Amino acid sequence: MKCATSAFLTSGGTYLADLLPLPLTEEALAVVCAHVDYLQAYLRRRISIENPSTYLRFNHSTIPEWEFLAELAHRTGCGILCDVNNIYVSARNHGWNALDYLEALPSAAVAEIHLAGHRVRQLDHGQVIRIDDHGSRVAPPVWTLFRQALQRFGSVPTLIEWDTDVPAFEVLMEEAAMAQAYMEEQQNDDMCADAA
Repeated sequence: MKCATSAFLTSGGTYLADLLPLPLTEEALAVVCAHVDYLQAYLRRRISIENPSTYLRFNHSTIPEWEFLAELAHRTGCGILCDVNNIYVSARNHGWNALDYLEALPSAAVAEIHLAGHRVRQLDHGQVIRIDDHGSRVAPPVWTLFRQALQRFGSVPTLIEWDTDVPAFEVLMEEAAMAQAYMEEQQNDDMCADAA
């Protein structure tokens, strides 16, 4: 599986330090679909597109991010790499409902889940934002959202991203064990439902 993200790093030849969100319009969707179709044909395999964490939105966006991603998967057959921390961060930053996001994603398209830590920052004017930094434990509300994602998508491969302020190996293993426990709990629930 190959992976890309639904964001961009350059504009007009200028490199940007972080991913910027796409303008979520029909025109942008058509361009992204064409690029995904081209890449999948070239690679002769399905790729997965990851939802980014976002800190700003374009005023002229006309499609909610979750609908944009779902439609991209529908039109191209690409997979979705569902980054649960990114959903939580963006939902809190923009006032979205994270569950609406999860519910809109086609479960058959979700090929992988990512988890990570984030930081809470207060800006000079008092606004609080969350920043996906891959530098801390998975936050309790992200674990809750992960459990809801597992109920929706099943136990798909899951990765915990932690690439800044990397702690002792034991801490990483604790986080991995937590994810594994939730996945096993969901698998048991699925088996009980199948037996009923």
